[in-house]
Amino acid sequence: MNTRASSDGPVGRGRPRVSSKEVLEEAACELFLEQGYDGTTVAEIARRAGVSRGTFFNYFPAKSDVFWGDLDDAIASLPTALRASDPSSDARAAVRSGLVRLAEDFGPDRVPWILTQFEAMGSPAEVGLSALTRMHTAAETLSQFVAERSGTTARDLAPRAIAYAALGETVAAAQAWAERGPGRGRLSEHVLRAQTAD
Repeated sequence: MNTRASSDGPVGRGRPRVSSKEVLEEAACELFLEQGYDGTTVAEIARRAGVSRGTFFNYFPAKSDVFWGDLDDAIASLPTALRASDPSSDARAAVRSGLVRLAEDFGPDRVPWILTQFEAMGSPAEVGLSALTRMHTAAETLSQFVAERSGTTARDLAPRAIAYAALGETVAAAQAWAERGPGRGRLSEHVLRAQTAD
């Protein structure tokens, strides 16, 4: 979920389209702030959004997945971003440029909610685990790309090291970016700074 306004227009009694993923994300985040993550059930989220419990699971496998829509979209776009890198660049440079390219999509008005409100809703361990799962997925994608670019395998040390180092830079940049407030600029600017930090 992010801070962007929903693009869905009013339908019926003025509620945005009830099957919208964004409506569920907004409902979940409202409830998490009101009563904490652990104190909120999927049924309550669905009720707040005006949909059935089953509709929630059409969009999200678990309650903790409600936070990661933008990140999941970015991870799905990662192979395309990597393929757009300069074929003559080395694997590390290609990975870094691919991550900067993805970060271009995140401006000051598109900040994943979890980056600014994690502590406010109780910092649940379940959400941390879901973040690690996504980190692993991204690392596997990056490792595979590095292996293909360098003629090794994704299980070798070098592709993994490059993948996790680049992800570490990106995570650090995202945290710093979110903490900057409305004047934060684009995430890509912070990723570039993290990549060149001493």
